[in-house]
Amino acid sequence: MTNIPPKVSIITINFNGTAVTAALLASLQKISYPSIEVIVVDNSNKEPGYQLPIDYPWIKYINTGENLGFAGGNNKGIEAATGDYLFLLNNDTEVAPDFLEPLVNRMESDKQIGVICPKILYYDEPDTIQFAGFSPISPITGRGFSIGYLEKDKGQHDTAMPTSRAHGAAMMFSRAAFDKVGLMAELFFLYYEEMDYCERFKRAGYTIWYEPASKVWHKESISTGKGSTLKTYYYSRNRLLYLRRNTFGIQKLLMYLYYFCIAVPKNLIGYILKADWNHLKAFWKGLIWNFSNTSKDKHDK
Repeated sequence: MTNIPPKVSIITINFNGTAVTAALLASLQKISYPSIEVIVVDNSNKEPGYQLPIDYPWIKYINTGENLGFAGGNNKGIEAATGDYLFLLNNDTEVAPDFLEPLVNRMESDKQIGVICPKILYYDEPDTIQFAGFSPISPITGRGFSIGYLEKDKGQHDTAMPTSRAHGAAMMFSRAAFDKVGLMAELFFLYYEEMDYCERFKRAGYTIWYEPASKVWHKESISTGKGSTLKTYYYSRNRLLYLRRNTFGIQKLLMYLYYFCIAVPKNLIGYILKADWNHLKAFWKGLIWNFSNTSKDKHDK
């Protein structure tokens, strides 16, 4: 009797980047894993990807008709997925042909693993690491660091291990874990939603793993652009939102003291000294959003 491998649903979001998404799909055509479905959720408002299901008729194509953000778009894909494993994969990535087998094998070996990530390298510098696991996030400062960041990949991070959270560019979770945790929180819209999601998986009793035998190459910041005011707004807004939702007890008090006595003044002074009024406005707008959405400490979706 032949063992049927678990089915993996790969979900990616297209947002005004059809050529980039097409490159990912061409990459996925070459993978060796035998049981997948690929779901493209099109959030585009300027450049709909109608050509994608014509050029790649094997995909499931969902046109949302509006920009639902990272969480909202992925939730649409998750709802349409039929796999035993659900893989959220940025459209600005390309993959190794054998990238899925190590991830599935690792998760099949331990049902307590709820989420797993591959090693992520930079597409433009394919031997340079972006992600080889994360250090824990401080519940007070909201800071953590990416293990191996900007290091040349010489095999120094080739040991699979638990990690504090997943990287949103490439994260896979099991259907069983999803059934306990549910959909992503759409109120984040963009940035920090995967970190919030990981905390929910951990509270449900699951571990998160880094698996270096799997490799993905990331074309960083194609969607929003480096240093965009959109990125500044959502980082400002969602960093505090994440901390509000995932910090408890005395740590929450210490977090507020640090945030408003150190982090906020430091950012404001930095923008003022650079006379960067557009980013100052975006930062302030993101911060103020939290004061008008004070109920979001609870786990609103």
